[in-house]
Amino acid sequence: MIVFYRPDSGCVARANRLAKVWPCVVVDNTETVSTPEALGLDRRVDYVANGANLGIATALNQGVERLIAAGCTAALLFDQDSEPSDELLIELPRTMAAERMRNRRVALIGPAYEDARLGGVAPFVRFGYVKLRRIQPDGVQPVDVDFLITSGSCVNLAVWRDIGPMDDSLFIDFVDLEWCVRARSKGYAVLGAPALRLKHELGGEPVKVFGRSYPGHSAVRHYYLFRNAVALVRRSYVPWSWKSTELVKMPVRLAIYALFMQPRMAHLRLSMLGIWHGLTGRTGAL
Repeated sequence: MIVFYRPDSGCVARANRLAKVWPCVVVDNTETVSTPEALGLDRRVDYVANGANLGIATALNQGVERLIAAGCTAALLFDQDSEPSDELLIELPRTMAAERMRNRRVALIGPAYEDARLGGVAPFVRFGYVKLRRIQPDGVQPVDVDFLITSGSCVNLAVWRDIGPMDDSLFIDFVDLEWCVRARSKGYAVLGAPALRLKHELGGEPVKVFGRSYPGHSAVRHYYLFRNAVALVRRSYVPWSWKSTELVKMPVRLAIYALFMQPRMAHLRLSMLGIWHGLTGRTGAL
């Protein structure tokens, strides 16, 4: 399934390509209601027009429920700008099926993602006792991880009901992390497939600070990043190693966004508002 938000022709083409391989659901969070014909979507696409931006979590939940109703046993999740290879579209569901035969408590499998702007292939992440551990995506066998980004991941729909849906209250950022740590807290496995790659861009144009690249986002996105980070720090099932890492990174990010991203005051104001709303329990859309 794919989540749309103000899609261009390239987004439509990617959805049509997916529909040629698997049953495809597109959930459109664009504020204006469209039709599949007007967008140029393949007639095989199951199109859901929300007519409002209901957030990534709600859209993912809608799409997954449509796939469950269609009798699917797994769901491939994609952002509208992700470009999966033919190999990934075939091999990731195949890997999920094989892992389900070995371990029925597998929740999610995903590839390593590649963002050339940020330095190539990102490592997988494990939450250690004190700090995060980076695991290089080497070899061919799936490896235990603690977190995968949504786009390119394959969900085992047989365990969806037990784990529960994506958390609508978060709206957008850290939705994938929260679901992964909730699945892990219930004894389910999250696996990285090191042999598979997904080209995926995190955020907008990166900003370089002292030789290091940071993903660029709008000021509104930074509101959600800070708010949801604070909200997750307060949840008992989220590992302490992630919490401590975020608490260390938070003032650094705040300084970078306020000093190096334009308009500086908007980034600072919305980031601080996000922290306040995280502390006071404000959720949903801004």
